[in-house]
Amino acid sequence: MYRHPIRVYYEDTDLAGIVYYANYLKFIERSRSEWVRARGVDQGRLKAETGIVFAVRKVDADYLRPGRFDDLLTATTELRALGGARIDLWQTVLRGEETLFTAAVTLVCLGEDGRAARLPPEIRALLSEG
Repeated sequence: MYRHPIRVYYEDTDLAGIVYYANYLKFIERSRSEWVRARGVDQGRLKAETGIVFAVRKVDADYLRPGRFDDLLTATTELRALGGARIDLWQTVLRGEETLFTAAVTLVCLGEDGRAARLPPEIRALLSEG
């Protein structure tokens, strides 16, 4: 499981001082991007060389408890399944051991034409690691 630290800034909160709901999606996006990078995949290079990009197809999110200004949170990313052109992930946002947010996320690989494209074998191997 990949773990990415996040500090809640004033700009992340709403009038009540709790994390605005849409910002959890930003938090897990950062974690996903860093998870991909930690596995040795350069998304900019992947696009330049193959035309392939990752796009979110589906998010099933559950908001369990509020995060608050100045909290130190951890956004996690865990691979659930890897298909031909699909990546299924489980993501959470934690405050210590307390789960604030969970999401099942499905990514698809898209080619330059905007259609689903198979993951290149070398990228599949890197994402499958650890």
